[in-house]
Amino acid sequence: MIQNDTELLTTSGAAVPILITGGAGFIGSNFVHHWYEQYPGDRIIVLDALTYAGNRQNLADIEGKANLRFVKGDIGDRALIDQLLEEEKIQAIAHFAAESHVDRSIVTPDAFIQTNVVGTFTLLEAFRHHWTKQGKPANYRFLHVSTDEVYGSLELDDPAFTETTPYAPNSPYSASKAGSDHLARAYYHTYGLPTLITNCSNNYGPYHFPEKLIPLICLNILLGKPLPIYGDGLNIRDWLYVEDHCRALDIVIHQGKPGETYNIGGNNEIKNIDLVQMICELMDELAPDLPVSPASKLITFVKDRPGHDRRYAIDATKIKTELGWEPQQTISTGLRHTIQWYLTHRHWWEALLPKE
Repeated sequence: MIQNDTELLTTSGAAVPILITGGAGFIGSNFVHHWYEQYPGDRIIVLDALTYAGNRQNLADIEGKANLRFVKGDIGDRALIDQLLEEEKIQAIAHFAAESHVDRSIVTPDAFIQTNVVGTFTLLEAFRHHWTKQGKPANYRFLHVSTDEVYGSLELDDPAFTETTPYAPNSPYSASKAGSDHLARAYYHTYGLPTLITNCSNNYGPYHFPEKLIPLICLNILLGKPLPIYGDGLNIRDWLYVEDHCRALDIVIHQGKPGETYNIGGNNEIKNIDLVQMICELMDELAPDLPVSPASKLITFVKDRPGHDRRYAIDATKIKTELGWEPQQTISTGLRHTIQWYLTHRHWWEALLPKE
């Protein structure tokens, strides 16, 4: 591990016990794999409620290993959190657990408030008591993983989001994440709890739940189904390959300054319609015998969703200059890796399709 004055290590150099919430979800499971590969001696506790987006199969290749423990449970269950923190002598929490789909937040916002706000509060409060009981060790860490959507929407000529951009969430989802960000910040400034906040752009890659744009488009092409594009398709997002994100989070945990926020972006701004066209072209190349060819014939424009932010863009200068991180994948290379993964893991995504 990287050596610095507040390194995430026990004084004896023994294995670090880390709790990863939402570790069976998309980004969380990728992070579990990353941590397991990079720090094979560490003790990893995965906590996941296994709601619709949590999939234990995401961890199938490493579950059962001696240093990994899976616990099915809710971050809002204070008694369970207290038990895990004490029992496993947790030194760090990487907090991914969240309701994350904007469309679902519009229909059922209550679940987003309960998990993202109340659940994060419960986790912070439990970790604060645990940290205090241990004598407030300087090397403990609470990483709160958030989104660029808390900053609201940008016009085409607006500068990208920085860590000092005012919050302006426009959906119940982004509002709930903004609330959890504020709690994590407050626990540092009020109690001195060593929290870190990251706000990332749109992730993509292996284990991505099929309701999100990139996996939805990939799977619909393979199934010969329409490719739904909201509105005029000109909404712009910055896309971050999930493995690049995991590397960034690793660096933030080990080198980040407690109380700070770090924006993590992929430097890949692209219009939704152009992204879908790229996926279609790659699918035409990589997937033989498609039901409909060329795949772009399946593109269908649908009614825009309420409060649909026009553009997100991340300025990741801070994490690059202070911590030395930058993405390794372009949107072209990352999409190719992603599509190849879906083509070779058909058993994974077929099990998640709705029964018809």
